[in-house]
Amino acid sequence: MSVPSFAAVAPGKLAVVTGAAGGIGLAAARGFADAGMRVMLVDRPGKALEQAAASMDGTIALSADVADRTAMAALAKEVVDRHGPVSVLMNNAGIGGGGDVFADPAKWDEVLGVNLMGVIHGVQAFVPGMVEGEAPALVINTGSKQGITQPPGNTAYNVSKAGVKALTEGLAHSLRERTGSRVSAHLLVPGFTWTGMTAGRLAEKPPGAWTPEQVVALMMDRVAAGDFYILCPDNETTSEQDAKRIAWAAGDLIENRPALSRWHVDWRDAFAEFMRD
Repeated sequence: MSVPSFAAVAPGKLAVVTGAAGGIGLAAARGFADAGMRVMLVDRPGKALEQAAASMDGTIALSADVADRTAMAALAKEVVDRHGPVSVLMNNAGIGGGGDVFADPAKWDEVLGVNLMGVIHGVQAFVPGMVEGEAPALVINTGSKQGITQPPGNTAYNVSKAGVKALTEGLAHSLRERTGSRVSAHLLVPGFTWTGMTAGRLAEKPPGAWTPEQVVALMMDRVAAGDFYILCPDNETTSEQDAKRIAWAAGDLIENRPALSRWHVDWRDAFAEFMRD
């Protein structure tokens, strides 16, 4: 992977990636390692994490549950005390499932604990030190298109990723107010991507899916360009289609349409016509 070099992503600097044992997190860790960075791979303990760290030079595996605030605070202290200031923080750990609003409350707790609180814990554990430092740094939080367009069927996941979007937007503003452009925040919004989450329900990579490496290549280019929203297409959805779907979702509020009108029986034809125009 060709990795652009810029202030926060440079040889010898330190990156921390959560959810780094597979998927987008592992591809990102490899991208940062390819740029010459020292990389801390954070995930739940297991063979996948150990193998990920062993597969690339300059990386260290660290076990932590991102849903545990105390564990993340201790992890941040250990990383900084032993390895120095963090230049890149990528809060990527995430799980699927959860179901609709009537699903098992324990599943809701699990999904929100990892997908939303895990990002909050990562930000609160690491970012104050990045703000207090003097070097360029950046934060990348992994969101989802489902957190923007809210397709029905998996409300718990949608809520978690909508929260990540709101959190990252607020973080970007706070960092801009406190540090100018020295520390920045970015929201990664993958498209259909072949990861462990999708592999659990599909036997092989579908033609429409991007690889994690494609997502990370786009992420690196967009972060280097200073983009906040990194909205990824895939092999079945173009950037133009994404833009129209997001515009329609916003139109529900502006035009006072029924919630999730894209999937509403009375509005499906209007949505289809909107996408054709």
